[in-house]
Amino acid sequence: MRTTTYRELLAIPAVRRILLVSTLIRIPLWAGGVVLVLHVVGHLHHSYAAAGLLETVFAVALAISNPWRGRRLDRVGLRRAVAPSLVVLALCWSVAPWLPYPVLLVLVAVAGLFTVPQFSIVRLVLIGAAGAQRRTAALSIDSVMVEVSFMIGPVLGVLAATAMPTPWALLLCQGLVVLGGAWLWLENPSLAGPEPEPAASEPGPAERPRRRGVPAWVDAAVIGVLLVAVAATVVLTSEDLGTVAALRSMGHTSAIGWVLALWGASSAVGGIVYGTLRRHPPSYVLIALLALTTAMVVLTRPIADRLGAELAVYAVLLFLTGFFCAPTITATVGDLTGLVPPARRGEAMGWHGSAMTLGSALGAPVAGVAIDAIGWEGAFLAGSGIGFVIAGLAWLAVRATPGAGGRLVSASGPGDLTGSGSTGDGAGDRRPDAVVEG
Repeated sequence: MRTTTYRELLAIPAVRRILLVSTLIRIPLWAGGVVLVLHVVGHLHHSYAAAGLLETVFAVALAISNPWRGRRLDRVGLRRAVAPSLVVLALCWSVAPWLPYPVLLVLVAVAGLFTVPQFSIVRLVLIGAAGAQRRTAALSIDSVMVEVSFMIGPVLGVLAATAMPTPWALLLCQGLVVLGGAWLWLENPSLAGPEPEPAASEPGPAERPRRRGVPAWVDAAVIGVLLVAVAATVVLTSEDLGTVAALRSMGHTSAIGWVLALWGASSAVGGIVYGTLRRHPPSYVLIALLALTTAMVVLTRPIADRLGAELAVYAVLLFLTGFFCAPTITATVGDLTGLVPPARRGEAMGWHGSAMTLGSALGAPVAGVAIDAIGWEGAFLAGSGIGFVIAGLAWLAVRATPGAGGRLVSASGPGDLTGSGSTGDGAGDRRPDAVVEG
């Protein structure tokens, strides 16, 4: 492992600035989601089902908008792509907190369609600023910052909703998100970095012929990576709901918060370690490892029958799965970037974000049905089963795509998977790497 990598990254001014801006945007973003639920249930006096419908509508709108917003980034640049979003979001959230539920539902859909693609922007900036040799480390540190902001945001959202009326708390959170987008617009960081010439023996994705109605960069390997992104969020959603069901079944409902926090912390640690490795396995390997450790959680009861301390056994097994959460998502970003031409990375990242959103939408009902059928263990078995199947399909897709294996090796950075170079300077590096929206 190379712990100097992160020091080198944080010495780059553009990296420091974009990480700061992204954190200041994401914290109120996560807080706003919690406040929105509390607003619907408490202030508007609707059911949790109504609050869930609101989140579903937003997720669908976001999934639709991600590729479109990413394509705009590719074609017109950051400022022209983001400016309309800032205007629409400012108008929507300035009035939405004081409107009845049906109108709020419509405005949330509009806000989802015009959401600033900040996840895509942040990763594009990091890829360009870090350079090919440090891309995986840059994406890893960003995944850690996502985990940190996700742990902080909901807590602050609850505090805001209890300290003031929820309309004002919602206005505050969403207003800060809009201000963060405006900060990105003012900063206007570069979304591109220098690209090496492709190896003569490996034609890049841009050299493939265009097929009617399908972008030239879309092939079996790209679809395989997107499926891994879907599967990753299916597995994570299954673990999330499975944990709630498991701890309730064990009579430890009060432990749900700290167990999930411990899970998130292990994901952050996994992301940090992954970014320092010289060899980075492709995403289909990591989703298989995530699926394996997820399946191991169902051993909680057999182990606890021998050792006792059921809660402690469960927490340890869940902690082990966390090590592969952030690395799996980071690997899908890196693999996808290695498979698409630089001029199409924004659109590719948009599709990646839609894949993540789709996985979250599929994971909840899959886990729910499995829990109802066989208990909390069902969520972990269903999620791990999907993960294993997609891992196999993605591996086959990469093998079936000429040159894809080499571009995945390139995406890992200098020396990765090939053993070349002991310092990470990578004389034989053949590169690339890309994002998550959600």
